[in-house]
Amino acid sequence: MNDQNQPNVNYQTAPNADGFFGEYGGQFVPPQLKTALEEVTTAYEQAKNDPEFQKEYLMLLKDYVGRPSPIFFAKNLTEKIGGAKIYFKREDLNHTGAHKINHTLGEALLAKKMGKKKLLAETGAGQHGVALATAATIMGLECEIHMGAIDIKKQHPNVLRMKMLGAKVVEVEGGGKCLKDAVDSAFGAYINDYQNTFFGIGSVVGPHPYPMMVRDFQSIVGKEAREQILEKENRLPDYLVACVGGGSNAIGLFHAFLNDPVKMIGVEPAGKSFKSGEHAATLTLGKPGTLHGMFTYLLQDEEGNPLPVHSIASGLDYPGVGPQHSYLKDQQRVKYVTINDSEALDAFSLLSKTEGIIPALESAHAIAHAIKLAKTLNKNEVILVNLSGRGDKDIDYVGELLGIN
Repeated sequence: MNDQNQPNVNYQTAPNADGFFGEYGGQFVPPQLKTALEEVTTAYEQAKNDPEFQKEYLMLLKDYVGRPSPIFFAKNLTEKIGGAKIYFKREDLNHTGAHKINHTLGEALLAKKMGKKKLLAETGAGQHGVALATAATIMGLECEIHMGAIDIKKQHPNVLRMKMLGAKVVEVEGGGKCLKDAVDSAFGAYINDYQNTFFGIGSVVGPHPYPMMVRDFQSIVGKEAREQILEKENRLPDYLVACVGGGSNAIGLFHAFLNDPVKMIGVEPAGKSFKSGEHAATLTLGKPGTLHGMFTYLLQDEEGNPLPVHSIASGLDYPGVGPQHSYLKDQQRVKYVTINDSEALDAFSLLSKTEGIIPALESAHAIAHAIKLAKTLNKNEVILVNLSGRGDKDIDYVGELLGIN
């Protein structure tokens, strides 16, 4: 049910003590990782209630990241397409170019407080890798990033950034050579050295406490946006729109509004086509299963094995999704839709040429749906889109696709 039909549901209380959002989430890991995850959970619960930790974290967001990020009324785009007003939450203006820095700084600060020596993570588009390498540098920690071979080729500028920041980049040749395989590889490395290593998972995925912890760090996006849109429009928006791969930027925007009468739309990648199987529309076409330590919606075969996935946006090509998104789907609190590669590419070009903003291909999925949606609404309605990252990392790849040189 949606929030209007279930006014007494508080969607901001989840997860429970065992890390479940309804039936989704949990901690499905090998026994040797239970101790490591309990250590992270205890440390995070203490940090949440530690004024000094919170003070240092918020100072970094303000003075290092440049928060608050602004919201921007896209007047030219709105006038061109007609219909509702479109606003963007400008996470692309953050240091390192995306929303990922919000939680990587929190993870790095927590790792340092725990006495860890190294940050370890996976990355798809490379934005999480760059953000974690940046956070590791400022905290004086080592950093190791696992990245699929296909994504390394597509996202070469971000690979160079990670290396320039001092990170070790591990090229993953197994499986589909993309994000899911990078996660597998990183988990393997973590099991071998969890005593000295903090696993800085890149989204609201994985075993408890990561879906909760990353969400909490990312919730700054929605908290700021709620105040900003009230100041701009003197009311809440009618719609929130954000792309969904693992789902960190979407839950970061949505969380502050979950108990408000605001419609929310998560946009998944339809890729090349559903028929070909080259997509990553997990919530649209998947079913519940277990992946990377969590129970969640999953694109899987008859034996429960994750299926190969595809998206023009490397940060979205993941066969699973954050368990809180699975819960919100079943509760019908958030609607999940799809945008294909071609539509995302068109939105990338349109925003670049109307507003002078080159978005990340991940964000272009949300922009493409917002454009479709705006045309069906009247000019008094408001759509707020999380522009989760900038497209610097994508320009070589997009230039090749569009024949621009």
